[in-house]
Amino acid sequence: MARTFTVGAGLTVLFAFTQSNHTWETYRIKLPYKKAGLTERQAAAHLLSRFSFGAKPGEVDEVMQIGLENWLENQLKANLPDSEVDRRLQGMNALQLSNETIANTYLTPAQVVRIAIKNKLIQKDSVFSADKKEYRDQLKMLMEKQGLKPFIELQTQLINQKIIRGAYSNNQLQEVMTDFWFNHFNVSLTKPQCQQFILTYERDAIRPNVFGDFKTILVATAKHPAMLEYLDNSSSVSMNNELAKRPARIQAQKRLEQTINATMADTNNAAAKGFVQQALNAKKVQGLNENYAREVMELHTLGVDGGYTQKDVTEVARVLTGWSVTPLYQDGAAKKIMDKIGAERMAKNGFITEGDFFYRADKHDDSSKTILGKYFAPKGGYDEGMRVFDMLSSLPNTAKFVCKKIAVRFVSDQPSEELLKKMSDTYLKHHGNIKEVLLTMVSSVEFWKEDALREKIKSPFELAISSIRATNADVKMPMQIFNWCSRMGQRFYFYQAPTGFPDRGGYWINTGSLLNRMNFGLAFATGKIPGVSLDLLALNQHHEPESVEAALKIYSQILLPERNQEANIKRLTALINDNKVGDKIVAAANKTQPALQETETDMMGQRAEAKQEKAMLSKKNRPINTPTLAGNNTTVANVTGVIIGSPEFQRK
Repeated sequence: MARTFTVGAGLTVLFAFTQSNHTWETYRIKLPYKKAGLTERQAAAHLLSRFSFGAKPGEVDEVMQIGLENWLENQLKANLPDSEVDRRLQGMNALQLSNETIANTYLTPAQVVRIAIKNKLIQKDSVFSADKKEYRDQLKMLMEKQGLKPFIELQTQLINQKIIRGAYSNNQLQEVMTDFWFNHFNVSLTKPQCQQFILTYERDAIRPNVFGDFKTILVATAKHPAMLEYLDNSSSVSMNNELAKRPARIQAQKRLEQTINATMADTNNAAAKGFVQQALNAKKVQGLNENYAREVMELHTLGVDGGYTQKDVTEVARVLTGWSVTPLYQDGAAKKIMDKIGAERMAKNGFITEGDFFYRADKHDDSSKTILGKYFAPKGGYDEGMRVFDMLSSLPNTAKFVCKKIAVRFVSDQPSEELLKKMSDTYLKHHGNIKEVLLTMVSSVEFWKEDALREKIKSPFELAISSIRATNADVKMPMQIFNWCSRMGQRFYFYQAPTGFPDRGGYWINTGSLLNRMNFGLAFATGKIPGVSLDLLALNQHHEPESVEAALKIYSQILLPERNQEANIKRLTALINDNKVGDKIVAAANKTQPALQETETDMMGQRAEAKQEKAMLSKKNRPINTPTLAGNNTTVANVTGVIIGSPEFQRK
């Protein structure tokens, strides 16, 4: 059956936009797909598979009409109108808030408990009673009265916006690169100290910098509260400086210690003792902390074999002592002290406040350092940290490490040394400019070679978003998509290790994950995911295929454009005609439950979330409708689900 696509109004808008914004860049982008033996249509499909979260119906034709080079230029500019995203994000009021507003509005579980203790709803020694219904109800009323909200609401908006942007944004490459760089500079919702800052971390440190110079995004992430708290640099301090050794400072410290001792000895002031004890506990963990210094060299810049030593790690940690977070909590003692001292007086003493970044001159190690053979003189202050980032971002080993990660994401799990050298040379020539590196990569024949086509395996997030895009699905409950991504093994924003998710096919594909992917495909296509709707017949101009075989061919062409369908259709035909396949998949799925990563959630939201997940995974809501998988009961929805769950759709 012949297939034709109607190019929608979106093409007209995008084409007009392209024509009115030509620059010299268009003419220097040369895509050598013909040298690799690809047709223009095949090249457009490949470009969409790597530089977007998947092609929408008719989008291959749109890219061809606009021109592949023009499409890529528009994606690199990342300024296409996004009215659909804006519409779907309406009502998500937290997305534009500052860190200070978030920190004083969306409370973590620990902050909720402190409010309960302060308002005498629970005793300090009985914090677990906060999980009882009567206390939860009182806490809820108290928080509403004070204009406070549970952290789970902020977390939900963070997750929802990622799914919406990935599925519906016209600036697809920006979203793909945001996903890439967030994973490279990973922070995690599993760490309470940085939970509240992750939304602004992605919004302010990652997304605006995905195509710029590497140093810019490196510094932006290093100075953001989310990273400072996640890898503990905010508590990395030294007293080896003149400010800390001043007689007035020493006397003030003695007076503070006397006040602390008196407070701890006061048996009638339990609340004050509690706060003082927290301060003492926090002070115990202060000192030189090498966590961020190690990861910035091993994971962010040079790589594990990047030529540095443990001594270099220690020296970088010393350089970054005093790099901390501006006090954000309105009722916090630190903020009150800062307000009392005043910005002018602090600046005179070498303190630097830049947004939410706070350089504490009184906590910086002012002695000399030597890093990778480079000498840093004493009293380098804040500037020596910036010089270290400048050095790290400009080294050849950083170029190799960063370029390899980009090539692994966009070309293959094992890119050639020749391609990596081209990309690394471009990185060094253009001072780490990521846009130039991407252009070098896509201008290489290796990007277009047959052995690179469909070589990469989609992550669960990529699978879910590409399914939404391929079917023009309408997602009104993005958290349901998140639940399925978690079930398939990717609980994004919750990956605990600073490495981020591994970017290799072997990590994502195993027996259990394949079963869950097939279950997702069937649940998605047959309308069993709440808040997700799709009109599959509209994809075929509202024509009902005459048979299962016809449906398989038609919808394979729609969902898998410009691919050799013969082998995949043969496999899927056998699967659909197996009368017992549904029983087999359900039985296997029952034996292979997903191992979800642990998470920190708000007390009042934790049970609801667990209940939701339990219901989603229950037999009643099992995303397999066995009778419709076999024989004459097979429908377009079942066929579409099987295609989405097939190995071929897992590839990009």
